[in-house]
Amino acid sequence: MKLDKNIHTIVMSDLHLSDAEPVIQDNPLWKKFRQKQHFIDKDFEKFLVAFDTKINAPIELVLNGDIFDFDSVMSLPNENEIKYSSHEKKRGLGSSEKKSTFKIQKILEDHKLWIDALTSFLKKGNKVIFVIGNHDVELHWPKVQKTIISMMNLPLELERNVVFCEWFYISNNDTLIEHGNQYDPYCVCIDPVNPTVLNRKSEIIRLPFGNLANKYLVNGMGLKNPHDDSAFIMSAMGFVRFFLKYELKVQPFLFWTWLTGAIRTLFVYTKQSWLPSLRDPLTLELKIEKMAKKAQTSVRNLRIAREFHAHPAAFKPFTVLRELWLDRALFLLLIFGGSFQFFSTTNLIVDVSFWWFFIPF
Repeated sequence: MKLDKNIHTIVMSDLHLSDAEPVIQDNPLWKKFRQKQHFIDKDFEKFLVAFDTKINAPIELVLNGDIFDFDSVMSLPNENEIKYSSHEKKRGLGSSEKKSTFKIQKILEDHKLWIDALTSFLKKGNKVIFVIGNHDVELHWPKVQKTIISMMNLPLELERNVVFCEWFYISNNDTLIEHGNQYDPYCVCIDPVNPTVLNRKSEIIRLPFGNLANKYLVNGMGLKNPHDDSAFIMSAMGFVRFFLKYELKVQPFLFWTWLTGAIRTLFVYTKQSWLPSLRDPLTLELKIEKMAKKAQTSVRNLRIAREFHAHPAAFKPFTVLRELWLDRALFLLLIFGGSFQFFSTTNLIVDVSFWWFFIPF
């Protein structure tokens, strides 16, 4: 159904729906922000009902990116159906179509009230537009999109009222709506027209840096809420106090978790960023035309919008090192090496205490 031009538009983003975190009796604070008691599903339902009641006209709801958080899903499928590595068992599944489809199924099963509210909203003659962000970049997969629609159990004529836009949408011919990650070097999808690459003979969605950091770092730091800046922006003493009060008992080797996760993020991000996008030259123009139609713009405007995207951070390795704090690790390693050299050289000349090692350090 094509809605009238002068319709009401509601825009929301960053719901970050993921699977429910089970409560651990011995460690109740572990990823508490993802437990069912903190779900926003009821508020979302009330929100849609309130607007639909007050507005006696068609509404288009633009879900403007990061509605789902694929990176945070830690549920695992039956290994006989989907094979996964030991590292995926610890940090979450990869981004192949089969694994992404499992993740969206798990998210929607745990957020049944949310998807039911959206279904009810659509059955009243409204429209829903998903604009893909960085944390739900796996929405690019056709099977993932079909899974969302099938779980709504909509009549065939209403399925056309659910639209998935690759990175932007133009409402009422005059309002540009996009998540904004395409202007961030750390969160940009390198090629939103052709987002897949071939990795170890498997076709996957190439994930932005922020997604990989969330997967390999934050998924292993369960006492830190990634949606709260205060969990990561502290003074030096603030970090020490938080570690001693909460993490020492639960996660005493947090340093090792950070170091291994940061190195893996750097390696995977750099490797995947240099892989060529998978594209079919024979269908490329048709694909672009479909994308422009869904975004309610022309092919020319879509190509222009594509040129404004940020240059990925992958091509500036030092900025990635800094973002992961690996530059600090290298700096400390140099200081350690210099201190050892100072101590060992001094000890050749005169017998000194081991404590001299710490003077330059």
